[in-house]
Amino acid sequence: MSLLLFFIVFTFSPLCFAQSNTQQQPCPLNFTILRPILPNPRPRLNTSMECHYVRQGLRLVLSDYLKRTDSFYPPLNTAESCWQSYQSLDPTFDMRSSCGFQTDWISQGCLNLTTRADFEALIPNATLSDVVSNCNQSLQGSACASCTRSLANVQASYLIDNSVANVSDCTAYPSIYAAAFANYAGPTDEATASCLFSVDFSTINNRKSNRLGLILGVSVGVSVGLTVLIGGSWFAYRKYQDSKRKRGKDRIRSLEMGGAGGSGLSSITESTNLLRFTFDDIKEATRNLSRDNIIGKGGYGNVYKGYLPDGSEVAFKRFKNCSAAGDANFTHEVEVIASVRHVNLVALRGYCTTTTTLEGHQRIIVCDLMKNGSLYDHLFGSMERKLSWPMRQKIALGTARGLAYLHYGAQPAIIHRDIKASNILLDDKFEAKVADFGLAKFTPEGMTHLSTRVAGTMGYVAPEYALYGQLTERSDVYSFGVVLLELLSGKKALTMTDDNQPSLVADWAWSLVKSERALDVIEDGMPELGPPEVLEKYVLVAVLCSHPELQCRPTMDQVVKMLETDVSVPSIPERPIPLVAHIDDIERSISSNGSGHLSGLAGYQIFTCESSHHSGSKEEGTSLGAIE
Repeated sequence: MSLLLFFIVFTFSPLCFAQSNTQQQPCPLNFTILRPILPNPRPRLNTSMECHYVRQGLRLVLSDYLKRTDSFYPPLNTAESCWQSYQSLDPTFDMRSSCGFQTDWISQGCLNLTTRADFEALIPNATLSDVVSNCNQSLQGSACASCTRSLANVQASYLIDNSVANVSDCTAYPSIYAAAFANYAGPTDEATASCLFSVDFSTINNRKSNRLGLILGVSVGVSVGLTVLIGGSWFAYRKYQDSKRKRGKDRIRSLEMGGAGGSGLSSITESTNLLRFTFDDIKEATRNLSRDNIIGKGGYGNVYKGYLPDGSEVAFKRFKNCSAAGDANFTHEVEVIASVRHVNLVALRGYCTTTTTLEGHQRIIVCDLMKNGSLYDHLFGSMERKLSWPMRQKIALGTARGLAYLHYGAQPAIIHRDIKASNILLDDKFEAKVADFGLAKFTPEGMTHLSTRVAGTMGYVAPEYALYGQLTERSDVYSFGVVLLELLSGKKALTMTDDNQPSLVADWAWSLVKSERALDVIEDGMPELGPPEVLEKYVLVAVLCSHPELQCRPTMDQVVKMLETDVSVPSIPERPIPLVAHIDDIERSISSNGSGHLSGLAGYQIFTCESSHHSGSKEEGTSLGAIE
């Protein structure tokens, strides 16, 4: 009898232990640090943006957990209690069901990286040192841009994994790590939270009491912290009041559009650090919107340069379509630019919205002035001096990094839709800034492509998008490939031949690569020419990116890795007949292959394009633009 009892206990006790071990355990995450950033009552955003900020807030909390425990995420048996703790902060919005988050995602990470040691073992010491160098400071202004740039490089080079769409995926790891260990102030610091997680502890209702709550929650030296806080808050308050009286603009607390039309900026988070300018501010800065101050024109309106009272030069983009449709475009562009921050993306300073009897319906956005104009100006404008190879290489890398951040660093991901030379702006150091987000699209999580009416510029639009309205992130890759070819060759994306036939630079470059003359793509007379092997690599990357079949194009993070490192360019697959081919070219191509299919290139390894998945298609009934 005793032997039987022993057998039963020995056999079933592990099962009993396993069952008890999987029972729900208390959540080790400290969600109370988010309380100071939740105004009461809180304005409700659209579901996509709500989910974005749920994810960003969680990542801040995970960074705090990593700092305390050296672990990126909590144990699986605490997942349910952690979601319940998070949900208690905002009972009016069902986080999991509304956003499609699964309970166990909160305890799942990236590439099996669970601890600080795992992460540091994967990332080279030199790269980690670069992160610390750029991020170990107060992350305000340009310091934030330098930090996010180094983090984007980490993500693009070492954390490529899209297997699980969880809430602490690869795109979040660099920021979670940097806030916990690279930045001296930690994840709950105002500047750190705003820069790395788009969370702002300063633009909330009842600012003083909420900041007090934050200090009480995270500070060890409470009495010293309160003294500094009160003094700092009083100084900031006085400075704010003075600025308001002198400049007639205030910090945004509620981003609502005024005037006719009824459309508003309510979908833009209150955590953005935008300034609201008055129309008098704009007129004063631009000498009453003088024609002499116009530095750019487009379908949207004019761009003016101007000076703020502190002496800084800025650009004012004035929308001329002052109607309900114009409000929608304006709102969309502000929403997109305000939601991202990267050294290679144009930064938004503020906006102006007003409707008066005399001035009418005014919608203006304010950005930093790019003193070296656009890439188009240097390639095809009146600039006398050609860009040197080091400058072109820097511009190519900067543009690629900016796009990679839009696709893989921004949450939700953003498809630009209008990448072209005139939308690549250059600052005083020739750092590339991707600009003009008027046609950009947020990508719903889990969607492989969108089906939408075509928008963009002829010559830069990917074939599958131009023909079928199928929009993916690789539509931007095609446009980047065309811009890179323009940068390398000095030739425009689309030209007309002597017999008035259209000619695409992508087809021309492909024909040279096919005949093993890749270096002939490089513009004659380019100063400070680089090594031939580097130049050829850039040409091959450009041709691969501008491949007419989307499955054959690399992703932007792969492009960055190829341009930055010694990673080789994959063999380039054969192309279908060019879209603008002559009839004799088509007949010659068919007759040379018999079957009507193009054969692989001699000397190239076999390249298999990725399979295309279309199960995530989403139809959209509206269009933000049309082929220009």
